[in-house]
Parts: sequence; structure tokens; C-alpha cells
Amino acid sequence: MMSSQHPGRRAGHPERPSPWLRVLPGISPKRRGFVLAWYGFTLTFGGMRLLTWLIHIDVAGVGDMSAGGVHIHHYVWGILLLIVVGAAGLVERSARARAWMGLAYGVGLALVIDEAALLISLEDVYWDTEGGLSIAIAIAVIAVAGSVLALTRGRRASRADQAEE
Repeated sequence: MMSSQHPGRRAGHPERPSPWLRVLPGISPKRRGFVLAWYGFTLTFGGMRLLTWLIHIDVAGVGDMSAGGVHIHHYVWGILLLIVVGAAGLVERSARARAWMGLAYGVGLALVIDEAALLISLEDVYWDTEGGLSIAIAIAVIAVAGSVLALTRGRRASRADQAEE
């Protein structure tokens, strides 16, 4: 039996409130995915730079991922994650799904952008001077997206948006 108030929910089984309400209070569900994409991008980019630096300086227990002797660059995982987010976006439109997809989108995009210089030059220039292009692009993405989010932050979640939770 379906509830008339919330299509897709079964009567007697209330949906748990979104965990993002505690983390990002007052941010509308429509905006939350963008904020989480920015957070995901920023933290993943920083995390990947730290991880690759640890690999580069040969910290014990930290190493490259390989399959059959071939190094798998992290942009591959980013592209796969972006494919999944794109497919999910074609199907799912709930506020909770948009938040998770925003976070996953930011993570996937950071994995790709972190190796943009490699994708442009088609050579592994991650630690070379040319590899700085990836850092420049990532900083530009973080700065522009953060500025847009900051400049457009005036809208709080309306009652209609909160009902969408």
C-alpha cells in the first residue's frame, strides 16, 4: 500500500530523515548536491595529492594500484564514478539521492581533474612541471565553484524544500 503523501513510500514505514540535514542545516535540497559536490571535490583532490605524494616518497604500505603489471591511474576510477552518477541522475531525483550524487560527482570529478595534465599530454607528467596544470585547474574549480556557492547562498530551505526531505 502506497502513501498518498509520499509516492514510493509504503504506509507505516516512515523514511529516515536525511543525514545531510544535520551536516548542512538550512541548505535547500536543491542546493545541497552542489555544496556536497564542492566539498567532495575539494577533499578528494587534497586527499589524492597527499596519497600520491606518500606513494612518490615510498612510504611503507602505500603503493600504486596495478592490474596485470599495468598501473591504473585514478582518473579511471573517476570516470567510472561519473558514469554511475550520470546514470543514477537519469533515474533518481529524490533530495537524498541528489545529495549523494552531488558528493559522488565531486569525488569523481576530482579524481579526473587531478590527472588532467596526463590526459592532455598523454604522458605521465604528474610530478613534472607540466603536472602543475592539474593543480591549477583544480584550484580554479575550487575557487570558482566556492565563489558561486558563497555569492548565491542567500536562499534558505523553504517549507516546500524541507517537505521534499
